Amino acid sequence: DSIFEAASRILAESSKLSHTKAINGTGIIIHTGLGRAALSKAARKAVEAVASGHSTLEIDKPSGKRGSRQEHIVQLLTDITGAESAMVVNNNAAAVLLAINTLAQNSDVIISRGQLVEIGGSFRLPDIIARAGARLVEVGTTNRTRISDYECAAKCAEPGLILRCHPSNFKITGFSEEAALDELVKLSRELSVPIVDDLGSGALINLEQYGLDHEPTVQESVQSGADIVTFSGDKLLGASQAGILVGKADYIQQCMSNPLARALRVDKLTLAALEATLHVYREGDPVNDIPVLAAIARPLDDVAAQAAKLARRINALRVEGLSAMVVQTTSETGGGSLPGQNIESRAVALKSQILSAEDLGRRFREWDPSIFGRITKDTYLLDMRTVHPNELGDIIGRARSLPG
Repeated sequence: DSIFEAASRILAESSKLSHTKAINGTGIIIHTGLGRAALSKAARKAVEAVASGHSTLEIDKPSGKRGSRQEHIVQLLTDITGAESAMVVNNNAAAVLLAINTLAQNSDVIISRGQLVEIGGSFRLPDIIARAGARLVEVGTTNRTRISDYECAAKCAEPGLILRCHPSNFKITGFSEEAALDELVKLSRELSVPIVDDLGSGALINLEQYGLDHEPTVQESVQSGADIVTFSGDKLLGASQAGILVGKADYIQQCMSNPLARALRVDKLTLAALEATLHVYREGDPVNDIPVLAAIARPLDDVAAQAAKLARRINALRVEGLSAMVVQTTSETGGGSLPGQNIESRAVALKSQILSAEDLGRRFREWDPSIFGRITKDTYLLDMRTVHPNELGDIIGRARSLPG
């Protein structure tokens, strides 16, 4: 190529958007790198409506005066969870930071050693506690912490709150023990300090009916008496990236009044997607209408039929050296949710006599839209549990153009 052709190619590439649509064939339902939760049709419609012009973000329609953006979600969240009040910030780490800074600044935060988690991007809970202006008091051991450990620590500490962090991105098995939430609630009442329950993934429905282990729901935490419960909006809830706080009205109001709340607030697009998703929970059919839950609950027969259809259509292309077959595999929830639990699935395995599995993966990623799969034993796999039926045409289009 001439220097002019090379320069032209570089300029053309630089003018393209880098944040684009992707097809998720990895089998990881809540894929952090691929944007976590896919939004429901209702959420997408709501985002488009407020993005296309002005919106009622912070205005009271009856009076025409300034309002609060929190009002769009408070009633929905209290109706769904049974909490007294609610608010939303930009992610769950921000929700935890705000709660600790509001309720325990210059005081001690008592937490089990086994719950001092690190989330993605090397963000560690002890660092968040320190940034919030509180002092960390670790109790118990990594695998066993009893209520007596909390009681003993409280005698020597200046507790501002008790923090429970659900380990949603890892699992301790074997010789382990944790104090129950109702025990911690009872102790917090005796100490006259609040208890904050960080649930992380934020399940609003019981997932055991779909063959998964029990994941604590927000409603269970509220009913147990936690003063504030924090959780993510874009994980098991299936909405936009957000950190949600629900709980006692007095504590939520204190968090709303904290100057940090403005720095951590969400924008109109986030609120639109979250509000629409919460309406689905309150009035609709979340398991069918929210993509994260639909993928988890999707019958294996349906997944297998889609895999067979895709394999058949790719083989019908008669692309030189390319073959497709259906294989058994397992999907996972991902996004730091339900660690160690797999969901039976089916994938289309692609083999090329011309391209290696790594080359196949690269060719699919470079397509428009980008297609992401995974490589297992030198075979390129596309897991159908995370591929929407209307995305098959794009996959077939990429296969048709191979090996180019």
